[in-house]
Amino acid sequence: MHRFFRLVRDLSPWIALGLAGALGAVYLRPSLLPHRTQVSDAAVKIGPAAAPSSPAPARSAATVSYAQTIARVAPAVVNISTRKVILERQLPEQFAPWFPDLPEFRRREESSRGSGVILDAEGHIATNYHVIKGVEEIIVQLRDGRTAKARLVGTDPDTDLAILKIGLDHLPVMPLGRSDQLQVGDVVLAIGNSLGLGQTVTLGICSATGRSQLGLALLENFIQTDAAINPGNSGGALVTAGGELVGINTAILSHEQGAEGIGFAIPVNLVRGVAQEIEAKGRVVRGWSGLGLNDLTDNAGNPIAGVQIAGFYRGSPALGLGLRPGDVLTALDGAPISGRQDFFGRIARLAPGTTVKLKGVRPGAGSFDLKLGIVARPIER
Repeated sequence: MHRFFRLVRDLSPWIALGLAGALGAVYLRPSLLPHRTQVSDAAVKIGPAAAPSSPAPARSAATVSYAQTIARVAPAVVNISTRKVILERQLPEQFAPWFPDLPEFRRREESSRGSGVILDAEGHIATNYHVIKGVEEIIVQLRDGRTAKARLVGTDPDTDLAILKIGLDHLPVMPLGRSDQLQVGDVVLAIGNSLGLGQTVTLGICSATGRSQLGLALLENFIQTDAAINPGNSGGALVTAGGELVGINTAILSHEQGAEGIGFAIPVNLVRGVAQEIEAKGRVVRGWSGLGLNDLTDNAGNPIAGVQIAGFYRGSPALGLGLRPGDVLTALDGAPISGRQDFFGRIARLAPGTTVKLKGVRPGAGSFDLKLGIVARPIER
């Protein structure tokens, strides 16, 4: 027994040292203890309510959402990237002879972005004419990530529309609605490549229909909306809450004008007709008078009815009729002319070969009447 106590006495320091080491290890590594459940830092911070894992709550039946509409139509809205080369003069023309070794011009590439809408399974895409005007390359990107180089089928500057074509299979197609059935107050969604961020959706209502005399295009019959439209949205889709295309977004009134929430879209009924004619003929044939005209204003600068002839284009059917610059035209086929856009728009809607009656006044010589033959508008180069 005496030997046992002596052994315990001799081992006690080592036993104490081992116990101290074990306690230190457990303190630093709690996971060493058997059957211990670890609790994450996040669970400790959040509290007991977050500890059990539970499925996300079901959406309320009263939730107002356009998610299904967007999921159905957004794949048919594409991003359009364009590229063109611009020649810039490096030296003023008068200095060029003094620096014969320095190139007079330099080439600079300029790129821009817009949007488009796939109209059919064959790959025809509607966009704005100003999106692709003068560009050398057009690249289309679909929402699913596919890209393709687009071919320009034709343009209609009078309505600011252009039709492209891509050669991809299994394309999503936008359902076409009826813009003549759109009413002020109807909910609309604008979809496009806003500010180059990628596809973006905004919500608003139809604020007005039949907007014209805005100076945005020759033939104007715009849908007005307060759905946010930004640079890059041009050529994108304006759709109903039910998912039907009612317009092609084309322009906004700038903040510099004090405007807020005023955007415009080309009605789909007009888009449908232009697309069909471009696909069939490569262009839209419109009437042309060949007259260069100016609007009239009173002494206070306010517009007044009528237009004044400023000149004649080459090949104008008006040449040889005795008209002169300075003559004022007051009526077309018996209806008063409100301004140059009104005159050009009415002539453009006429078929080539049509004859119209013009009524006018020559300052200091009195009034006159004559007949003017309408021809097809020359192709814009």
